[in-house]
Amino acid sequence: MLKGIAASSGIAIGRAYKLQQPTIVLREDKGDTQEELALFERAITKTISDIEKVKARAAVSLSEDELAIFDAHLMMANDPELKAQIEDAIKNGENADRATKSVSDNMIAMFEGMGNEYFKERAADVKDVSYRLLCNILGLTIPDLGAIDEEVIVVAEDLTPSDTAQLNKQYCLGFATQIGGRTSHSAIMARSLEIPAIVGVKGIMDEVKDGDLLILDALDGKVILGPSDDEVKEYSAKRETFLKDREALKVLVDQKTVTVDGHEVDIAGNIGTPKDVEGVLNNGGEAVGLYRTEFLYMDSENDFPSEDEQFEAYKAVLEGMKGKKVVVRTLDIGGDKRLKYFTFPEEMNPFLGYRAIRLCLDRKDIFRAQLRALLRASVYGKLAIMFPMIATINEFKEAKGVFEEEKAKLISEGVKVSDEIEVGMMVEIPSSAVLADKFAEYADFFSIGTNDLIQYSMAADRMSEKVSYLYQPLNPSLLRLIKMAIDGAHKHGKWCGMCGEMAGDTLAAPVLLGLGLDEFSMSATSILPARKMVNSLSKKEMEELANEALEKETMEEVVELVKARLA
Repeated sequence: MLKGIAASSGIAIGRAYKLQQPTIVLREDKGDTQEELALFERAITKTISDIEKVKARAAVSLSEDELAIFDAHLMMANDPELKAQIEDAIKNGENADRATKSVSDNMIAMFEGMGNEYFKERAADVKDVSYRLLCNILGLTIPDLGAIDEEVIVVAEDLTPSDTAQLNKQYCLGFATQIGGRTSHSAIMARSLEIPAIVGVKGIMDEVKDGDLLILDALDGKVILGPSDDEVKEYSAKRETFLKDREALKVLVDQKTVTVDGHEVDIAGNIGTPKDVEGVLNNGGEAVGLYRTEFLYMDSENDFPSEDEQFEAYKAVLEGMKGKKVVVRTLDIGGDKRLKYFTFPEEMNPFLGYRAIRLCLDRKDIFRAQLRALLRASVYGKLAIMFPMIATINEFKEAKGVFEEEKAKLISEGVKVSDEIEVGMMVEIPSSAVLADKFAEYADFFSIGTNDLIQYSMAADRMSEKVSYLYQPLNPSLLRLIKMAIDGAHKHGKWCGMCGEMAGDTLAAPVLLGLGLDEFSMSATSILPARKMVNSLSKKEMEELANEALEKETMEEVVELVKARLA
């Protein structure tokens, strides 16, 4: 058995289709410059044609929003700057393949050097396009996954977006890759196609041969090699149960989230762009609990997005949610999130430095433009605004003061603004959790950002593999901080939500319910399973569970406690 990361839930049983991509071997000889330029031009033309064909085939099973990845690939293949750099290298004596490899490697290194998931995905896009281009230069044939006409489990070193988009769910029962993570394009597309996927399965390319019988348990992240008849029978039954359960969840789309003893909470969705609204609504989300506006800024090519550009995006989300609440986080940039057009100061630890609200209060011109756009959009729906990385009372009061100033200016200009905008804050720094009862005198609500709260509480960079064992969402010390935030909000009649990964964690949900959390915000596909769980729990019993958890010494003890209670 091999272990990996469950990227798209489900169970598959079938024979392995081992994807062997052509190996790129660059030519040593340097051909005639004009011939190399002509070869490159033909390869570019074929690459664009190939991508268009893949997009057309993918259009059968993917939405317009999901097909946008191929528009990005086409834009890259048509990029005049990329083309000019490669042509210049050819004119300087390189052959077409070496020139392409050199230029694309530099671009990939640039994106990967930016360090966050968004830009790593851009690096993956460049790899995908440049690999296809190199194959076309060298006359290599890329395997056609769209031609698979029998049921298989695809096993690969990695799957590019182009690969994944060609998978026909009628024949591709699932896939397992040696590398990758939950946020990769292939994982996201697998969830869209609703096929089981496990990524990061070390050694799978060495252990599996074409035609081997496999069981893909993408609920627990396990790949079982050469299963026995009993294992096949066992997992066949598990698969049937999973499919029935998934279909049954759809009846919960229009239902409220209420415990067996009548306590109601909200299950909301996290989004990064206006196009994500559809997924939240289709999965029964009762609100948008976190709109990450930084993607507006990161997608902008040359400068900060204008007030009007932001207004259109915020308006689209508010209108799209049809009167349901939308909680917008103001610009949270810095740390591992960088901009191509803005130079951040060099810092020993940028996660603890010039970022989020600190940048906005220093550069109020940027902050005011965003607030004006949000205020103008507020009349199109139910808007709540929250400030990230708040550490002190004075920071929150200053940020809210800027909001009030811009609101007054717009009203004086005759611009309509909603009178019902809630203004709250993220609780992601221990100081704000400890002082939550004081913050709640000024803030309308809290949203706990557990990703940062955990790393700051444990003094452990969540991106570091060496200290990843300290990323402990159910550590009693963190649970006590969360309780302080919730109790502080409730003391003043304010609501408290959570928008970090922990909100969608099935082991954490019972404890958070018991601690009194009012809103759970998560990825859209986690909403219905979370609703089902909460609807099966007793608020009173979960309060008892939470009180017991707060008295434990280790995360492991809390996990065992929760598992025993759920069982």
